[in-house]
Amino acid sequence: MKNSEQTSWNTVKETFKKIWGYDNFRPPQGEIINCLLTGKDALIIMPTGGGKSICFQLPALLKTGLTLVISPLVALMENQVQELSDRSLPATLLHSQLNPQKKRETLQKLEQNKLRLLYLSPETLFNKKIWNLLSQPQIKINGLILDEAHCLVQWGEIFRPAYRRLGAVRPALMKSKPPGTNIAIAAFTATADPQAQKIIKTTLQLQNPTPFLLNPYRNNLHLKIQHICTPKSRRQQLFKFIRNREKQVGLVYVRTRKDSENLAEILREKNYQTIAYHAGLSSKERRHIEKAWIGGEINFVVCTSAFGMGINKPDVRWVIHFQAPSLLSEYIQEIGRGGRDGKLAEALTLISEPTGWLDPEDKQRQKFLAEKLKSQYQTAQKLIKQLPTTGNIDSLIDEFPHAAIALSILHSSGKLRWYDPFNYIIDNSGSDKTVSLNYNSRIKDMNKYLSTRKCRWQFLLEAFGFSQQPQNMHCGHCDNCLKEERRKK
Repeated sequence: MKNSEQTSWNTVKETFKKIWGYDNFRPPQGEIINCLLTGKDALIIMPTGGGKSICFQLPALLKTGLTLVISPLVALMENQVQELSDRSLPATLLHSQLNPQKKRETLQKLEQNKLRLLYLSPETLFNKKIWNLLSQPQIKINGLILDEAHCLVQWGEIFRPAYRRLGAVRPALMKSKPPGTNIAIAAFTATADPQAQKIIKTTLQLQNPTPFLLNPYRNNLHLKIQHICTPKSRRQQLFKFIRNREKQVGLVYVRTRKDSENLAEILREKNYQTIAYHAGLSSKERRHIEKAWIGGEINFVVCTSAFGMGINKPDVRWVIHFQAPSLLSEYIQEIGRGGRDGKLAEALTLISEPTGWLDPEDKQRQKFLAEKLKSQYQTAQKLIKQLPTTGNIDSLIDEFPHAAIALSILHSSGKLRWYDPFNYIIDNSGSDKTVSLNYNSRIKDMNKYLSTRKCRWQFLLEAFGFSQQPQNMHCGHCDNCLKEERRKK
């Protein structure tokens, strides 16, 4: 195998064996690792539990220089860095909650080129002090990894506008590095339909990326949607489901921090040993809960979407959505926590009956999220008219608090270009362009899935671009396929 540092494939496998203890890669891990070692851009879509992190961690450890890992959640960074630190590997993280001493130590290691992997969020990357340090010519950077790249699509326009500036990172860093420097970019996610793939490629300015697109189908993961009529019956169905599986490992997903705490309290009153997990907990609290769950001290956790990313527990036998996610990408991420060991796992989602008369909670939640998004979008659209044609985002935010969202909307519409991650130019030529709110259409896609009568796995595969599947696919183990079988008997 040829690559920029002439790392032999035997060395790659020996390092893999030494660090992780495995003899062979799981397809297509080897091909992805080879691609990243040769310094090529890549777009990788692998099902949850497919071993994505090893695909970028191993090349980073084999190379001299630094690989930046852009990650959406502190909990996810901490889990991956902790696993690497336990193996005494040169990896660490930066985030706003880090204590000053730890931050100083990390920045010192960075200046001394003692790190191979540095995890940070887009917002931390664009902290002026950290950016200036990374831009120094003597700090060798060979790769940029966007982990959980679907977050760029889900959050990049309104909730996390810093994601929209990531495409300016490589060209800006290259200007400050010695001639011949190559910084490859790879985007990793478990969920990206064809439209999302296009957005990721365009936003990151990927250069002829090698695609690795894996079918998310799992024949051991049984999908079921169950209608409930009242809030009380929703809780009763949850109790019934857990009662029959209380010795098994599971997860209960809700949508908000408050919901996780309230439901965990209700379950504890029923003498179930559980706890709430959400992004509002301290790092110490999150680590304690994860350790208790992984170690078997508690069998299930009541959690938001903050739980599960980067946490590897193969024997999860069930995942229940007490409240349905708003997006298919969230759904497939969360059910993917189940059955990673290849054994049977169940994924149950509880939803209000279609009219919502007796239990309007699901419709109210979707309406609240859509209206909140619309309000933020309208505020930003009004602000766009006041923005200077060229400017610096940090200076602009002092005057206009919502400027980052406004610039993000302009960028996604093709009306704005970033000179670098901080300075922009607005293109006012041509016809006026507006950005349609596609969040509502994504909510509709989720609702179509919840109400479909065809094979649920077929619906998901088609939604995520795997249309080569048979038009009348019959997985045989989702609720719709099982109903069909019973009808035929």
